[in-house]
Amino acid sequence: MRPDLDIVANLVGDGQNVLDLGCGDGALLETLIRKHECHGLGVENDLDDFHACIDRGVPVTFGDLEEELPRTGSGSFDCSVLSLTLQAVRHPDRVLEEMRRVAPRQIVSLPNFGHWKLRADLAVKGRMPVTSLLPYEWFDTPNIHLCTLADFEQLTRQAGMKIESRILVDGEGRRASAMTGKAANLLAPGAVYSLEG
Repeated sequence: MRPDLDIVANLVGDGQNVLDLGCGDGALLETLIRKHECHGLGVENDLDDFHACIDRGVPVTFGDLEEELPRTGSGSFDCSVLSLTLQAVRHPDRVLEEMRRVAPRQIVSLPNFGHWKLRADLAVKGRMPVTSLLPYEWFDTPNIHLCTLADFEQLTRQAGMKIESRILVDGEGRRASAMTGKAANLLAPGAVYSLEG
């Protein structure tokens, strides 16, 4: 499991009813169900990942999360999760609103396009950067709404959402050093947020 998913799982906690949006191969949801005694449902639109979820025994539905979310009843879950997926949705603001509608807590992880290495790469090489958190070339990326941590935090404020906690992560998805917090938008490759609507 990716290191950032351990952080997400710990933020979710035990015994929660979880909606995992863009759940990938189901590794997070499997961990939440088996180790944290959670219940949950994944939503995935990649057929190979959907089948991987089924192989893991993870409850999953196949479809576009932006289409599935409005069909989900208000307050149906304790927590909704969007892990390294916000930048790939068409309407990030609407997705956050829907996550808040279906669950009182939201956990979102995202890469930080304001990280100094990305800025330097763009300035020096004049090309879109490729990193472990943003591993695609500009022409084949599913990422259509790249943002900085400052952009995301502004969006949450505009949506009336409260940031309960923010855990900064390094390029591998592990908890970043305390020094990173001094200038998070510049120094952190990514972050995991726990939000309340």
